[in-house]
Formats: sequence, structure tokens, C-alpha cells
Amino acid sequence: MRSTRQSSNLLRLVAFFFLLSGQTSAAAAAGVADKLDKGQNLTDGQTLVSSGGGSYTLGFFSPGKSTKRYLGIWFTVSGDTVYWVANRDRPLDGKSGVLLLNDDGSQLVLLDGGSRRTVWSASFLAASAAVVQLLDSGNLVVRNGSGGDAYLWQSFDQPSDTLLPGMKMGKSLWSGQEWFITAWRSADDPSPGDYRRTLATDGLPELVLWRGGGGGGATKVYRTGPWNGRFFNGVPEASNYSDKFPLQVTSSAREVTYGYGSVATAGAAPLTRVVVNYTGVVERLVWDASSRAWQRFFQGPRDPCDSYARCGPFGLCDADAAATSFCGCVDGFTAASPSAWALRNTSGGCRRGVALDCAGGGGGSRTTDKFKVVRGVKLPDTRNASVDMGATAAECERRCLGNCSCVAYAAADINGGGCVIWTDDIVDLRYVDRGQDLYLRLAKSEFDVIPDNPSMGVASVNLATIKSITENFSENCLIGEGGFSTVYKGVQSDGRMVAVKRLKQSALTNKGKKDFAREVAVMAGLHHGSLLRLLAYCNEGNERILVYAYMKNKSLDNHIFGPLPRRANLHWRRRLDIIQAIAKGVAYLHEGPDGSVIHRDLKLSNILLDDELKPKIADFGTAKLFVADQSGQTLVVSQGYASPEYALRDEMTLKCDVYSFGVVLLETLSGVRNGSMQTLLPQAWRLWEQGNLMDLLDPAMARPAPDDAELLYDLERCIHIGLLCIQDMADDRPTMSEIVAMLTSRTSQMEQPKRPTLDSRAAMRPLRQSDVQGSTTTDLT
Repeated sequence: MRSTRQSSNLLRLVAFFFLLSGQTSAAAAAGVADKLDKGQNLTDGQTLVSSGGGSYTLGFFSPGKSTKRYLGIWFTVSGDTVYWVANRDRPLDGKSGVLLLNDDGSQLVLLDGGSRRTVWSASFLAASAAVVQLLDSGNLVVRNGSGGDAYLWQSFDQPSDTLLPGMKMGKSLWSGQEWFITAWRSADDPSPGDYRRTLATDGLPELVLWRGGGGGGATKVYRTGPWNGRFFNGVPEASNYSDKFPLQVTSSAREVTYGYGSVATAGAAPLTRVVVNYTGVVERLVWDASSRAWQRFFQGPRDPCDSYARCGPFGLCDADAAATSFCGCVDGFTAASPSAWALRNTSGGCRRGVALDCAGGGGGSRTTDKFKVVRGVKLPDTRNASVDMGATAAECERRCLGNCSCVAYAAADINGGGCVIWTDDIVDLRYVDRGQDLYLRLAKSEFDVIPDNPSMGVASVNLATIKSITENFSENCLIGEGGFSTVYKGVQSDGRMVAVKRLKQSALTNKGKKDFAREVAVMAGLHHGSLLRLLAYCNEGNERILVYAYMKNKSLDNHIFGPLPRRANLHWRRRLDIIQAIAKGVAYLHEGPDGSVIHRDLKLSNILLDDELKPKIADFGTAKLFVADQSGQTLVVSQGYASPEYALRDEMTLKCDVYSFGVVLLETLSGVRNGSMQTLLPQAWRLWEQGNLMDLLDPAMARPAPDDAELLYDLERCIHIGLLCIQDMADDRPTMSEIVAMLTSRTSQMEQPKRPTLDSRAAMRPLRQSDVQGSTTTDLT
């Protein structure tokens, strides 16, 4: 019956159109109008303008370079910003379009007057007094009569690519109707394109950007993270403008929907829109009347970590970790395919290192598993998660432990209420500002393991973990002791070893605590192959502890000044390689991404050797951030390594490290300790003047063969560089980057060193105990 009646209505409507064709439309006759009554029509060139502020205009348009015609609604102040299109996929070929109500008030119809075909229509319950009106909200509505809020039909129920204040996305749980926005095909084609944005209603509500067709053919591109009661968890910036555009999420037995409002200021609400572009970018834009332009308040995806599931299952994305393709694994997991990760393909994610200890039974599960907090994250996809808004945090933890399939849980609400439990792989996890805490289930043994993941920064570990791996600071684990700290070997449950540097209680003065904080701050920002990597720190109670990578070959001075077998391990070419690597590390400190860092205590005992005898510069407790902090620090003088200006006048510059590096270089080649008597440097200068530099080489080592001209040249050139580094005047010394260039290129030019005033060192004032900070000279091994 319905289809028969509609067909007859259309025939009458076509005839009715021709009766009206010779008449002037009501909209045109009345000038600017906001509504269309039965018996009136809107033709190409005519418009409806919303009542009130006149912010919106309905009419015909051609997008971009297209000559096709469409019926749409746009912002009056920005005529090319069309937010709703009626005939998206059925354009008109010319300016023959006509919009009208049929005669019984049951359809709003767009006709092609030339071909007499229906291009677009909207059906609703017949109403004798049906009126089409463009409201000042931007909503095109049909209602019975001119008053009331009961609409027979509204454009807000059929959105195009834009969400305005008062519109909604989501799903009616009663009728099954869904509301979503779909991008244009291109800037010239408003037909439905590749991208659409929906509100996910499984798990916690969250906004999802899809690419491709519906059903199994669509691919998730980006998700905002779940609704946390105030904003979508992965879009914390929304809290900055929520007073202007309050977000609204409704989750009830009737519907799960999302929308937002616009709060009036100075009498008028700002114009705003959320649009999904044909390029696959979602934007929140706000009209700036002063510049007459749209200002972007939000864009998603924002960065590589917004790419859905970039790091795969149990991967954790960090937008500040470009060096590792932004991806790492959560604690307790490692790359599922290291070879793929090495090629920057991280989509395969991570696999668990130690299996969970959980067994089901009649009385529930038995487990020794524990939870590790992953802080400040966008919560994983909740599509397959279970949600209970009435559960407490304690109950949520009990439920997860009681279910052997549970891998993680989190609070559903930003205030800590509700419970979300994941029993499948967690995906699309990333760090965000003001993020929530995720409680990751791990085997008990994982809690004795220090994270070894440079992309995730420096971890904070609790004292219990430190005591566990050092057998409660047992003497059996003691590997060194200095004036202010003791160093222990820590053995983790997976067999990996670390060096644990524990500050002595006598050192925990205000200054000692500042030195500790400085070392953590400096090391956390440094990432270079020639620097010892700080893995973790503990700042609990009166304990200040640093955890470093373990260096079983101990320090360079242990080899250079050690027994012959150890010296022999460092043959001449290896010593040259070590010197070059140290130079690159110091140059990185001086010219790093976060400003210049002066080590201040460069010496052989602070240079450790890894398993391949490659150097790692260590002991940054005295390091100084040169630009940010240039005063108020205790003098640190390691005798034999301090430059004249530092030892005599407390002047600290980058060139002080250059001087210390020169001493390190000469000691490494000579096997002679310079010491407080400065014996090595005068000897090196005398041999330079005599032209006998080869006599400076370590006598415990076999001399290079006379026919090995390349090695002999490199050794002489290296000593030459060392003499340039120990010049009396700081300005006469090269920079570390210049030193690296000289060490790595045999053709780079070198100045001739100036004769030092060797007696000037005898004039140095004696070092008082109060002048010397007792730096730890033990091996961080």
C-alpha cells in the first residue's frame, strides 16, 4: 500500500511542479526566508537562511572545480564550507533542481526539472500542515506546523561528513538506527568516500575512524580511546575546550550516543564543526571572526602513535621515541619477531617472556601472578573487553586474578570507578598526556626484572626489587666502593645482570640528593652507543639507587694499568678504536639534542668496557648541564685529569672535558698514569720535540711492525691530537667535534701544538680535602 501511494504521489507531484513553474516561489517572493510551506519550491539560485543569527544557508552549489549541482547546507560566513548534502551520490547535471514538499505532506523531494526525475527524497508521516524549516542550529527539519520540537524528519539524522553541536553519533538500541559521518570522495565530489567515523558501542564508547566499506571490508585507522567520564581517554586536549564545547555521551538501555554542545559567550555561541576529511583526517574547527578563517582545535590522527595498532599486540607506542620507530613492548614482553622489528615492521607486536602462573579449579583460579602498572596511557581497544560500571577497583583486581584468561584491567572512569577487563590481546596502547593507568598481569618472577628497553625511558623501580636482585645488598654481590657510593652486582630472575649503584647514607645531604637527581636527569635524556645506559632508579625513603647496564670487563684503567694479559687484550688498533668511540661520546654530550652537557670527571676509571671491549662513558653524578646551570656546584678535581683553568680558577667550560680527554688519550696509548705529579704530559711533549713519539707507546706492548705504515701514522696522529687537547689555554684546544673529525679522517688538517708552560702546573695550589668531591672510582660493572 505504501509504495503504491508513494508512486501516485510522485506523479501528482510532477504535475504540481509544472503548475508552480510559472509562479514566483515563496522563498524568492519573501526575500530571505528560513522555511518552505506546501505549495512552495526552492529552485537553483534561491536559498533558505536560518532564522535567528542567519548562520546557515540552504541552497544549490557546485563543489570545487566540479560543474555538477548539489543541494546542501553551508555556513553563511564561509560559503565553501558545506556540511550537509542531500543528493551526495546523485548530482544534477545543470541548474534545474527544485526542492518541494509533495501535496499530502509526506515527502520532501528534490527533482531534476529537466528530466522530471526524483534525485533525492525523504519520507515521513503525512502532515496536513507540513513545513520545511532551516533552524539556527543548522538542522533542516520537517514538522507539522511552525511550532514545537517534534520533527517528522531532520537532516541531523542523516549526517554527511560533519558533526555540528546538537547532532549525535552512535546507535539506537531500540530501532537499530546508527548515526555516523562519512567523508567526501574528494574536494570536488561529495559522494560517500573511503573514510567514516563511528561511535563504537561494544565495550566502552569510543570514536573510531574507519577506512573502506562496511562489514569485514573496513579497516580501523584511528580511535580516540574510550570515554572516561570527561573526555575520550586518548584526546586529553578536549578537556582544554570542554567549557566551550561540552562533550556529551549517553549510555542507556535506549541508546549509546555521542554529541557535543556550544556554549554562548557574549551573546552568541561560536561556530564549530567536527569533520572527517576525504584525506582521512578528523578535525575540530572553530570559526575565528577576526581572521575570517577556521582554526583547528584538534586533529586526529595526530602523530605516528595514533595509527591503529601500530605496535601490534602488547606493544606500547611512544611519540617521542622515533629512534625505535616509536614502538616498544610493555614490561614482561619482547618483540614477537625481532627481525621484523629491525626492519621497522612492528605490527606483529610482542610476546610474553614468562608464562602466567594460573590454574583453574572448582574454587576458582590459583595464581601467584601480580600486576604491573603501565601509567599514563590511552587504554587499549575495548571491543572485546568486559565492562562493569558498578565494580570497584579492588573488585576489578580480584575478578582479573580469578580469571586465568584475564591479561589486564583498568578503571572505566577517570575518577577510578568501574571496571574494564581484557581477556584477549591488548592493542593500540600508547602514552598520552593525562592518560589512565593500565594494570598488566605478569608472572611473579617478572617483578625482579629491570626493564631493558631504551625506547621507554628510565624506569622507576621499588626498593623491594632492588633488594631481591642484590640479595638484600649482600657482601657477596659487592663489586666496588667509593667515597659516596657502593656498587653491587644484581642478578635478575631471567639471568641478566645489572650494576646497582647505592648512595651511602653519609652522602644523602641536600647536595648528595641533588647530585643523584642530576645523574638521573642527565642520563635519562642521553642515548648514545658510547655512554653507559641508565636502566632504572630507586628513590624510596632514604634510599637513592641507580641501576646501570652491567659491564663485566670493568673499567678501562683496569686494563691499561693492569697486568700484562689484560693490557694485551687491548692491541693498538683496538686502543685507537676505543679512543675514537670515547671522543664521539663526549662530542655527543657537548652537542646533544637537549643542550651541552659537561661530564666534569672524565678519566679511565669512569670508562667501562662492554662484552666486545667497546667503551661506555660512566659516572654522571658530577655532570653539569652547561647552559641551564653554571654555578653553585662543588669543585670536582680528579688529580691528573683537571685542566689548569678548572684546578686553579674553578672555571668550567666544555674545553675542560677536552683537556681530560687528552689525558685519557695519552694514558691509553702510553700505559702510564699521569697522576697528581703530572709526569706523563711533560714526557709526551719532550718526545714530540725530539720526534720520537713512538717511544711514548706502552712498553708492555709489542711495537707496531715497521712496515705497518698505516698503523704507525694513525698512532702518531693520535698522539698529536692528544697534545692539542692538553694545551694550557682553553682557546687553543679543539672542540670535541673537531677532534672526532681529526680522528676519523687522515686528511683533515691539524694545528701544531704550542709548547706548554710545564712549570705552571707546579704553581697549582695544593688541593684541600674540601675542594675534592669524592667521586666513585669503582667499576660500575
